[in-house]
Amino acid sequence: MVVKNNQQAPTTLVVLRLLLFGVVATVVMGQSQSNKGATTRVVKVGAVLDVGGGGMVGKMGLNSITMSIHDFYVSNPHYKTRLQLILRDSQRDLLIAAAQALDLIKNEQVEAVIGPVTTMEAMFVVNLGDKAHVPILSFSATSPSLSSLHTPYFFQIAQKDTTQVEAITSIIQAFGWREVVPIYVDNTYGQGLIPSLTNSLQKAYIRVPYLTPIDYSATDDAIAKELYKLMTMQTRVFVVHMTPPLGTRLFSIAKTIGMMDHGYVWILTDGMANFFNSLDSSIMESMEGVLGVRPYIPRTRQLLDFRARWKRHFLRDNPTLVDINLNALGIWAYDATTALAMAVEKLDTTLSGFTHVSNNSSHVTDLESFGVSRNGEKLREALSNVRFKGVGGDFKLVGNGELQASPFEILNVIGNGERNIGFWMPQKGLIRNMDDKNSTTTTTTTTAYSTSKKNLGTIIWPGDSYSLPKGWQIPTNSIKLKIGVPVKACGYTEFVRIIHDPVTNSTKVTGFCIDVFNAVVEALPYALPFEFIPFEKSNGEMAGTYDDLISQVYYGNFDAVVGDTTITANRSSYVDFTLPYTESGVTMVVPIRDNRKKNAWAFLKPLTWDLWVTTFCTFLFIGFVVWVLEHRINSHFRGPPSYQIGTSLWFSFSTMVFSHQEKVESNCGRFVVIVWVFFVQILVQSYTASLTSLLTVEQLNPANTDVHQLLRNRLNVGYLQGSFVRGILKDMGFKDDQLKVYNSVEECDDLFTKGSANGGIDAAFDEVPYVMHLLGTYCSKYAMVEPRFKTGGFGFAFPKGSPLVGDISRAILNVSEGDKMRRIENAWLNGSSSCINSNAQVSSSTSLGLESFWGLFLVVGISCILALIIFLATFLYQHRDILSNHDRSDNSSLKKRIGKLLTTFNDRDSSSHTFKKSDSATVTCSPTSASPISPSSYTESNFSVSPDPRRYYAAHQHKATQEPAPIDANSQAT
Repeated sequence: MVVKNNQQAPTTLVVLRLLLFGVVATVVMGQSQSNKGATTRVVKVGAVLDVGGGGMVGKMGLNSITMSIHDFYVSNPHYKTRLQLILRDSQRDLLIAAAQALDLIKNEQVEAVIGPVTTMEAMFVVNLGDKAHVPILSFSATSPSLSSLHTPYFFQIAQKDTTQVEAITSIIQAFGWREVVPIYVDNTYGQGLIPSLTNSLQKAYIRVPYLTPIDYSATDDAIAKELYKLMTMQTRVFVVHMTPPLGTRLFSIAKTIGMMDHGYVWILTDGMANFFNSLDSSIMESMEGVLGVRPYIPRTRQLLDFRARWKRHFLRDNPTLVDINLNALGIWAYDATTALAMAVEKLDTTLSGFTHVSNNSSHVTDLESFGVSRNGEKLREALSNVRFKGVGGDFKLVGNGELQASPFEILNVIGNGERNIGFWMPQKGLIRNMDDKNSTTTTTTTTAYSTSKKNLGTIIWPGDSYSLPKGWQIPTNSIKLKIGVPVKACGYTEFVRIIHDPVTNSTKVTGFCIDVFNAVVEALPYALPFEFIPFEKSNGEMAGTYDDLISQVYYGNFDAVVGDTTITANRSSYVDFTLPYTESGVTMVVPIRDNRKKNAWAFLKPLTWDLWVTTFCTFLFIGFVVWVLEHRINSHFRGPPSYQIGTSLWFSFSTMVFSHQEKVESNCGRFVVIVWVFFVQILVQSYTASLTSLLTVEQLNPANTDVHQLLRNRLNVGYLQGSFVRGILKDMGFKDDQLKVYNSVEECDDLFTKGSANGGIDAAFDEVPYVMHLLGTYCSKYAMVEPRFKTGGFGFAFPKGSPLVGDISRAILNVSEGDKMRRIENAWLNGSSSCINSNAQVSSSTSLGLESFWGLFLVVGISCILALIIFLATFLYQHRDILSNHDRSDNSSLKKRIGKLLTTFNDRDSSSHTFKKSDSATVTCSPTSASPISPSSYTESNFSVSPDPRRYYAAHQHKATQEPAPIDANSQAT
């Protein structure tokens, strides 16, 4: 027993000691808290949020704000300031929000205001903060229109809506859609995005044919009416920029009327994409297949921990809102409050309150009674310079108090949930994966900007389809395309023919252009319902010109125009044309004259007159050069002057037919003759080829080939009624009285038959398809000649930006590359391809000119001059003694020397040639012989004049019968 008591004593003592230690610690901590409370300063901060009723954003923001204040001072107990939050409910009303903000500034004298929630509320409150120098921090007002206020006291701590337009544009570019219709809420929030969105789309050549604003308070019937209107249009790509309450109603109605089926594309801005995790499952199921973009928040451990704590805290205060989850707006509210607490700590604690406050007014909303915050300027500067690692990533304000831009994640709604399919970064464009380092950096990289759909994951499109929607389709509500066609009254009905059946009161449209369009539509991968509507008056005549018909598409009266409509630059300003399906151009057509066998001088036409004259002079020159080179050594070029001239000309001109028989002895002469024969051969063969061509083509010689000749002679020209060709002719200089109109090929032929003298025409200007039809009808009677004016050919016209243009153009290529186009042409345009091809083009000039041979003339001339120079130099060198044996100072001696040289040149060169008499006696020709012996009396010792020896034998016998000539006493015989 004693032992037991002794054992209990120490235990009691330990308990007493612990109790005493706790009491002491409590007292110390209390004193510490008392001292701490004495050194901290409370800073009032207002909050204007929509926390009553269904204010989901306001309640989310309030939960984040209170958690931020608590977490910040737990982590920083040494701070000397403490934020005191004063809450005001805006009740989602502009005036109430402005009144509550004014009450906070005037009566509570808060240092800053967090909120309000919406853009329209913020626009009122921002002006109050600017007047009182009280910073306004908004974490949910994302409209870019707030930046236009230019107030330094507004901090937009949220991603502006304009930062996502590039991401949306990149998505549309990735899938190749060319038209987009924005659907937006008709207020400041919705309207603020549209200018930036349309500008970004237009830079990417994406058309915005229609805008669909929907009032925030619109009824379901009004929303359905707008959606039905969109169903009647071709565009099937929609960008929705709305708040969740209105957006959920929109998609419920779209699901009901069938606009969530295959073929539709819906892209949501972050206004709804931020709330995917908070929408009802039935709403998410009605949005299955839509795409959404929202700011990317890095998945850090800090974010995951905060999200779990935030959910517990939120459910504790709002136990009935179990579906509300944290999103980017709640994260921005948390970081904005943290930034405000850090900035407040940097203020001067000795300054507080407002200056210039008036107490005379009894009205709490009197705008003249509140003053200016003493700490406003410094607090604004401190907020602008805050930098920290927040829950949403690196916190940094840029520009005019705006949150720095961040990447966006791209989501696809599947079932009642969402799935990430990719990301978008300002420097890289679309990317499939992104780590935290890339997501939080804005450093410029060398990676190329991408808009490839390969960087996106698999997408389930509306209608539970994996196939990519083409972005447009013909409306499925039985509305057919209204296609206007021209009316051909009397001519050229082969292109478009309209047949009215009075019995059935129906209209049938046929023709070449119509058959081509029908073939093109059949080649499309989808059905295209349409109906042809003639562009005519009540009396059956065409209701205007072709330009008037095209303008009907521009004004929306027709959905397209099919017919013989030419693609021109002016018309392309109002409509879009498909690729041409006919040959393009405007050309001149003239009658053909058959002049073969009617022109006695046709053989002169292969060469121009300047070439004839130059060639003749060259023949004379060659004869002279050969005579100079051969006169002293060649007996064929000696004798009486008339004989020498005749021989030289005979030799020169006989080379034209290669019949010359005189041999050339000198090397220089041979060189000249070789060059000359080469030239003659080329000239003769060119002449033969040209003459052959002229004799076969001359029958197709056009009557007129020069437009300037038509203008000079004031001849009449024709054009098709209603054609734009009239403007071309007027620009060329034709007068009104020279222009004649025709409506058919028969009228055109009749005008040609009359001619200008009888009120007809001598030429016609028309488009190539019409001219080809004329040539096919009147074979070998007319021909196309230059000039040809470039045009686009025949094409089908559609409204500007119509998605049908691309598909129709591709179908035209498919039809043109096959046999179907040729069969259509043969069926309607006579099919006389052989006749058309033979007469299609006629050259206006086929004669060869001097410009084609001046190089050869130059070679011949240089060769001759070179040979003469060599001959002259050699001759003067051989007879240099004649020049050196006389007195050079005596002019008479100079004349004698020249005379001696000429006499020597005229004498035969006896040093290199000997001759035989008819009796075979060898005789040496003296250079001083008074009279040269006729060449016919001799035979050369080392060459024969003719390859036929019988000729010289006959000449020898003839001379033998005559009396022999007396031998001069001075001559010597050997």
